[in-house]
Amino acid sequence: MSFGKTIRLFLVEGSPNGMITAELSNWTGKAFKIPRIKVKDYLRRDELHKAGVYILFGKNENNEDAAYIGEGEPVIDRIKSHDIKKDFWNEVILFVSKDDYLNKASIKYLENRLHNIGQSSRRYDVSTQNTPTKSSVSEAEKAELEEFLANIKLLTATLGHRMFEEITETVSTTDNQDAIFYCKNASGVTAKGSPSTEGFIVFNNSQFVIDYQSSLPESIRNERTKMLQDGILIESEEYLKLTRDYSFSSPSRAAAMILGRSARGPVEWKTERGLQLNQYEVSGS
Repeated sequence: MSFGKTIRLFLVEGSPNGMITAELSNWTGKAFKIPRIKVKDYLRRDELHKAGVYILFGKNENNEDAAYIGEGEPVIDRIKSHDIKKDFWNEVILFVSKDDYLNKASIKYLENRLHNIGQSSRRYDVSTQNTPTKSSVSEAEKAELEEFLANIKLLTATLGHRMFEEITETVSTTDNQDAIFYCKNASGVTAKGSPSTEGFIVFNNSQFVIDYQSSLPESIRNERTKMLQDGILIESEEYLKLTRDYSFSSPSRAAAMILGRSARGPVEWKTERGLQLNQYEVSGS
């Protein structure tokens, strides 16, 4: 069962373009989101001279979302070194503990876990970084750190970066078969998906047509080409197959990619009972 969360955001400079702090009720941790050009203004802030973990955010050479995850004791010193060495990033989110709970072993544990989760979710490019060493902690410490980790994931998403969320986490009704939709064509190509908080997710092993029509928008053709290059789509004799869950910005974009033509997603996607997506959104079932 999920419970509501109270998050306190503070705009240190009275503007979203400066430092933002984030805290959860009954949690000893604290997050700081700082634009790169503002880091120098906070080098002497006492809270940042503690042990902590951080995530650098920016774009890679292909203009894709990229991140670098690290730890430091004190954490601000590591950010200062990256200001000189790494070019890609434009903002950082740091996490420390208000009660000095975090030590070297715990931040190494968190760094390793965050890196592995970031790789697994495939939302951001973390390929420029080797897998950090995971420190050994006791069973009790592990339980506490996993709770700390869950709050890091929550606040990172709240502060604008959903890099630690699995794509399927954005689907709120995966246990409801009426919320599973199918997109098919006359030749038997079949894809399966569901609406999400980010648009529409098409599930692993869904089928896409090989040949597309001239009506298919160029931006979708380009995305299709990149999906093939990245191995997200692979070619078989009769169709293209999706190799993992994939998030589209809208059901129409997903349907157009699958069918190889312009498509109205709200009518192309249907439940097993034949209910169109637009009808489902009105009726809820």
